[in-house]
Amino acid sequence: MFALLGIAVVALGFLLRAHPLLVVLAAAATTGLGAAWTPGVDIGVLRSAGTDTLKTFGRAFNDSRFISVVWIVLAAIGLLERSGLQEQARGLVSAVRAASPGRLLSLYFVVRQGAAALGLTSLGGHAQMVRPLIAPMAEGAAEATMGPLQERERMLIRAHAAGADNIGLFFGEDIFIAIGSILLMVGFLQQSGLIVEPLELSLYAIPTAFAALLIHGTRLLLLDRTLKRRLITATGAGTP
Repeated sequence: MFALLGIAVVALGFLLRAHPLLVVLAAAATTGLGAAWTPGVDIGVLRSAGTDTLKTFGRAFNDSRFISVVWIVLAAIGLLERSGLQEQARGLVSAVRAASPGRLLSLYFVVRQGAAALGLTSLGGHAQMVRPLIAPMAEGAAEATMGPLQERERMLIRAHAAGADNIGLFFGEDIFIAIGSILLMVGFLQQSGLIVEPLELSLYAIPTAFAALLIHGTRLLLLDRTLKRRLITATGAGTP
């Protein structure tokens, strides 16, 4: 029964609004010690239980260490941004005269959707690609062709950059037969008595992905016109 003290620690920790990670660690340690403690138990037994609990923590962390890689990647991206990654991205795309926000985001959208269709869903993402590279490059292209941006137009570009990543991934990944969503649908249909091959579902996803490519690609290409009209209206330099 003493092993159930960990539940009380979890409830108390969340009641006090303590850090969740510390609460879970404290609850696990309490459970490990409580399982070994009985009235009159030798102190050596408790010491051994504490050591075994720490070993369990270490073993679990070692077995799941790949989960911690994402935090290392985020720290690396943060250091790159602090060293001027976004400024370098803006400067690089500003030197290309043919670049514009719509064209740049359209290119990224096609690459993102094509990579997702091949199963490369990690080739992109908001934290590792959109925020540090794609959005600053699109803003740099806009500034090079349209002049200084207003805050509203800057947010519009960032929203389209995030949307290109989301839509490209969402409609592209279903073409890959080994993606989780395809396997989930295959398993659900099999439980309902319908035998469907993953390849069949992937083939049906191609028209949807092609339609998304045309519709959202058109929206991205029209982004340049929208930005120019807004900037002209905001500066009062002319009529839309």
